[in-house]
Formats: sequence, structure tokens, C-alpha cells
Amino acid sequence: MPRRKDPDGPRAAMIRSAISLIRRRGVAAVSFADVLNASGAPRGSVYHHFPGGKTQLITEATRAAGARVTSELTRVLDTPETAAALRELADTLARGLDRGDYAVGCPIAAAALGNEPDAVAAAGATFDIWRDLIAGKLVRDGAAPQRARSVAVLVVSALEGALIVARTERAPAALDTVVEELNVLCRSAVGASAEAPVIQRDGS
Repeated sequence: MPRRKDPDGPRAAMIRSAISLIRRRGVAAVSFADVLNASGAPRGSVYHHFPGGKTQLITEATRAAGARVTSELTRVLDTPETAAALRELADTLARGLDRGDYAVGCPIAAAALGNEPDAVAAAGATFDIWRDLIAGKLVRDGAAPQRARSVAVLVVSALEGALIVARTERAPAALDTVVEELNVLCRSAVGASAEAPVIQRDGS
């Protein structure tokens, strides 16, 4: 049976296939041949759509994956409390692991650990966006800005680490444990700001 054409065209199909392959294999093990086979795109379209070669494809796939996760993170952060948002995000990540039979990981982490410098930079920019979004949510909850930024770094780092552990254990327990601890930390950061003394203009 012939493969159904992607309604968004061969370029979008190749980017989506590249994301899927990066999640399963990492950047170094992904080739144009793999992407073409997975996407069904015509061979002649590779350098038409990606004149920069594999570097361009992997970088654009990293950006596209980052935008997709950022959109989901923005959605879940639209809740009354950061802790509740993290719980929902962890549930979403766990479902993704389960659907992929624990054979897939975070494409942004994979790009960050890969051998394409432009993709590494794109992954770093994505992590920055995630930290800013989480820090902004914590500030809206009432945390002090500097504390919120520190906690946001820990949140992103801990969730990425938990994904790796959950994949090796083939179970979401690591995500559950990490989110429980992060929730305590987030509430502490918000509570510490609420309990801080008010400094008057005259220093009293």
C-alpha cells in the first residue's frame, strides 16, 4: 500500500519524521535516508527544502519540537498554581513515554547532547524559554523574581533527568517522585516571598 501523502507537504513531513527519529535514536544516528524512508518524501526534495543539509534539517526539527513543547507548557501553566501545572505536565510526559513504549525521549535533550552545534544552540534557546515561562508563573504566584529563576532552572533540569530515569525504568515513578518534590519547592518559594518582611522607603 502506498504511503499517504502528508497534507502539509514533504518539508513538514521530513521535519516530523526527523523529530520522531531524534527522540528514538539521538541526533548522530539520524540520516537523510532514514528521514526520507519514514516521511515518504521524494528523494529529490531533500536539498530543495534543506539546502543546508542535515545540519539545517536537525536544527529546524529541534526548533519545531521546542515550539510544540513550549505550546503545551504555556497551556498547562495557565492554572491557578505552579504545582498543579507541574503535575499536569508530568502526566503529559508520562503518557508520551507510555505511547512510545518507553523507547522515546525528549527531542530537545537529544539535540542538546548531539553533534550538530546549531541544533545544540536551538535546544539551549528552548530551555531558556521554558525556564522563563516557569519563572514567570512562579512570580505571578507570588515568588520573588530571583528565587523564581533559580527554582525554574531546577524544575527544567529535574524533569529532563526524570524523563531519562523513567525511560530506563520503563515506568513513570521517577516523574511522580520528582514532581512531588518540585511541588514542595515551588510552594516554599512562593511562601517565602509571602512571609518576607516589607521594607519601607525609610529603611524601617
